[in-house]
Amino acid sequence: MKRKTMNLFKGICIVLLSTFSLLVSAQTGTVRGTVVDTDGEPLIGVTVQVQGTTTGTVTDIDGNFTLSDVPANATLEISYVGMHSQTVALEGRSTIQVTMVEDTEQLDEIVVVGYGTMRREAVTGSVSSIQADDIRQIATGNLTSALQGRLPGVQMQQSSSKPGADMQIRIRGTRSLNADNNPLIVLDGIPFAGTISDINPNDIRSIDVLKDASSTAIYGSRGANGVIMITTFKGVAGQKATVSYNAFYGAKTLYNRYPMMTGDELYQMRHVAGIYIEDLGGGNSRPTMGADEAEGVNTDWQDLMFDNGMVMSHDVGVSGGTATGSYNFGAGYYQDTSLLPGQEYRRINLRANIDQAVGDYFRFGLTTNNNYNTNDGQNIGMYSTLATSPLINPYNEDGSLKRTVKSIDDETWTMTRERMEGLGDSYADNQRGYGSYNSLYADVKIPGVEGLSYRINLGLNLRGMNRGTYQGTGIFSNARDAASTGSLEKSLTYQWVAENIVTYDKYFDKHHINFTGLYSEEQTHYDRSLVSALKIPSDHFQYWNLGQAAKADVTVNPNDQRFEESGLKSWMGRIMYDYDNKYMFSLAMRSDGSSRLSPGYKWHTYPAVSAGWNLHKEAFMEDVDWVNNLKVRLGWGQTSNQSVDPYATLGLLSVRPYNFGTATTIGAYVSSVPNAGLG
Repeated sequence: MKRKTMNLFKGICIVLLSTFSLLVSAQTGTVRGTVVDTDGEPLIGVTVQVQGTTTGTVTDIDGNFTLSDVPANATLEISYVGMHSQTVALEGRSTIQVTMVEDTEQLDEIVVVGYGTMRREAVTGSVSSIQADDIRQIATGNLTSALQGRLPGVQMQQSSSKPGADMQIRIRGTRSLNADNNPLIVLDGIPFAGTISDINPNDIRSIDVLKDASSTAIYGSRGANGVIMITTFKGVAGQKATVSYNAFYGAKTLYNRYPMMTGDELYQMRHVAGIYIEDLGGGNSRPTMGADEAEGVNTDWQDLMFDNGMVMSHDVGVSGGTATGSYNFGAGYYQDTSLLPGQEYRRINLRANIDQAVGDYFRFGLTTNNNYNTNDGQNIGMYSTLATSPLINPYNEDGSLKRTVKSIDDETWTMTRERMEGLGDSYADNQRGYGSYNSLYADVKIPGVEGLSYRINLGLNLRGMNRGTYQGTGIFSNARDAASTGSLEKSLTYQWVAENIVTYDKYFDKHHINFTGLYSEEQTHYDRSLVSALKIPSDHFQYWNLGQAAKADVTVNPNDQRFEESGLKSWMGRIMYDYDNKYMFSLAMRSDGSSRLSPGYKWHTYPAVSAGWNLHKEAFMEDVDWVNNLKVRLGWGQTSNQSVDPYATLGLLSVRPYNFGTATTIGAYVSSVPNAGLG
């Protein structure tokens, strides 16, 4: 009986404990919390979800969140772009605080591939990338200098030592003998009408370079030379306003001079040559000397030409955001002074980015990048300086510079730093450039169809250049009375782009599908004019009033006047699929219609297909510790290069003056025959 009573008591206790346990597990309540970063700053827009359910929310402007009807023993999943995701077990708590840590690997793995982004390990084409931190490791205001030698398959060659000069960029070599070989530059999703030197390196968040045909085919007739995708900094929604300042100053000096003979070495060489000639039965072993040459003189013409230079940069930025939007504003100043006299480059950059969400389905934004630059001084050829005899003393007895110096057979205008700096109004070479590159966008999520969205991009690019040159009477010439010359050149480029993009991005368990469809139109306008004149009556006029020269000395050459308009219409479709992030497949097709090509050949279609296999994610690779990333890629695609003269399909008549006896007239001739099959 006692045993039965004891068993009954145990049974009642078990039932009571089980009931209590069920009550505890079934008990729900409200959970409140705050999510911050490692600096203690609140994070807005962090996703907080109850594990295994659809219950979730996002943090507000102060990083706070509230969840109702949450089981006391639930686990919360907390995720945010660019941060390590976390799981937090409540264990009966109703208040929590979570600190999220930045995931640098996750930030690096996002790649811009044209009309979208994707994870690096899901990319099936050939793409090289570099991030802002790597770009800023080199203190320079020229983006190409920061990229030189740091992107596989991308070659950059310095075409000029003049400050502000662009480098020649080639992606996987040169492809065309006649057409442009420069890659297409896309700035914040819009084809860029400027040059890469217009962009401030400190404004750039990332650069992605599309190299093979399977990845560049989505840009069709402009993808043959590769595509450089540049993404600038944007604000972060929910981030408090932050102010940043970055600056550097550097001094430049000539590290290695051209190895040239000294005066003594040149004299000895001439002496030996004279002995050889005398041995042959002619001449005199005493060296022949020019009018201004003398034995014992050792003039270092490089020392008289080169000076120290400097480079300086200042950048300030303000970024932040609200619960539904973000902003980023920046300004930069860059100055580069050459080792050669008179050469100096200055650039001012102004940038703004605004992004705003309206409700749950609509978002719009604006990006503007503007610059103004000055580029003074001509490209000074060093040949005349290096070729001047070191046996010549460039100074007169009173210490002034000789106007010209004479060697054995040559008379050379004395080109030194002192001479160049003392020219005043008798010399000018000034270039002023400006650019404004703007884009507007609106993005709409289609209600009722998860993952489907429509986006419109509108781009307006404007770029202009004014250049004036002047050389006074006798400047750079052996003849004192050589006529003064002046010229004034102006050019203007403006471009508009309209892109309509439909995107469908959806996960089905381990299956991921991304579809992008595009229809776009764009038009580019370019005009240029140049006027030159001789015998300008005063140095004070320089190039500002060429009309002061006699009418017969003013030249308006038709070959120096140019007007161009071109347009492009495009359709594009691309579908990307991956399974379990192991097996990837991409299929794309673009069709371009270009006004640059002949009738009947204007439209061309560019297909591309590629596949990838992430071998390192397979089970048989789990024990291979020394391999953390191994991918097999296979791709094929077609592209072309439509960067030919907009009117190359037409015949061209050029003009040239002809003399008929004592009369001069202008005649026309066929300088280019029509090409009706260009396409």
